[in-house]
Amino acid sequence: MSVPGTRTGRSAGAAAAPLAATMLTVLLAACGAQPAARPPASAAVAAAGFLVDTATVSVPLSLPAQLYVERDAVVAARSAGTVDELLADLGAHVRAGQSLARVESAAQEIAVARAELAFENAERLAWRARQMVKAGGVTAADSEQVEFQFRQAALARREARRDLELTQVVAPFAGVVTARYVRPRALVAAGDSLFRITEPAPLLARVRVPETWADAVRVGDAATVVSVRGGTVPAQVLRTAPAIDAGSGTREVVLRLASGARLLPGASVVVRLGAERRSAVVVPREGVADDGYVLVLEGGRTTVRPVTLGADAGDGRVEVVSGLVPGERVVRPERDQAPVSALP
Repeated sequence: MSVPGTRTGRSAGAAAAPLAATMLTVLLAACGAQPAARPPASAAVAAAGFLVDTATVSVPLSLPAQLYVERDAVVAARSAGTVDELLADLGAHVRAGQSLARVESAAQEIAVARAELAFENAERLAWRARQMVKAGGVTAADSEQVEFQFRQAALARREARRDLELTQVVAPFAGVVTARYVRPRALVAAGDSLFRITEPAPLLARVRVPETWADAVRVGDAATVVSVRGGTVPAQVLRTAPAIDAGSGTREVVLRLASGARLLPGASVVVRLGAERRSAVVVPREGVADDGYVLVLEGGRTTVRPVTLGADAGDGRVEVVSGLVPGERVVRPERDQAPVSALP
């Protein structure tokens, strides 16, 4: 049994559907809406990404090092007392033997004066004894005793002068004051650190080359020293150890940096030496953002992943030390587009 009005209602609904679609089209046209555009072909290519691959690269050995100089010494107090005066400060260029500070020396000056008087007196007695020996008025034993006292007085004078000299704090060699540990009028003891003097040049770097490459390093070989800011300075192998260290399996190599290097002793650097052929994970350089991350294509979406880059692999590729594995794909990062998602 049919329900009255049901057929009529369905027919009316079917007739109204095209009318509603027509009205929606007219409204969209009036509002200026446009159909969604298809993605350009370049976007489809970018979606495919760059393949992370492996390649055999020839790159120099990169070894960490710390710059140093041969002459770098702590100047200590050689006599106890109060620091009367400071004659040099941090950053001062000093000559060898130049006074850096003066420790109180009143007691030492008095001792020198007393020793000078004793020496002069012993000298006069010795001269008289020598004259009397010639005249036969003094025995040989008495003359030897006077000569002994004269030599003792001479040694006492030397000791007093030395004690006075020790109150002078002097630079052991020409260099720069790289540290000052003492203040004026401070009480110091013998052995207390007062200054640090460092020779500004030549700069040296000591590295330990793995045993597998130790034989390839020769005195005179060229190398490159890279600073923490990326600056490079040419260097040359100065000395090599004659044996392999059994504990570490490495050979010690000392390099000398070229003169004029604007680096400081103690700076951390990386020494690039020789060449090593090895298999490395590589990726096109344009697939790595300037901030050191890549957009890895996984399941139709991109994921941010930080990477550590190594040496230049040539042909627009760069070595990836960590962060990627062969077979993955990365998308060229857009400079004006924020990363889609990040790994936890």
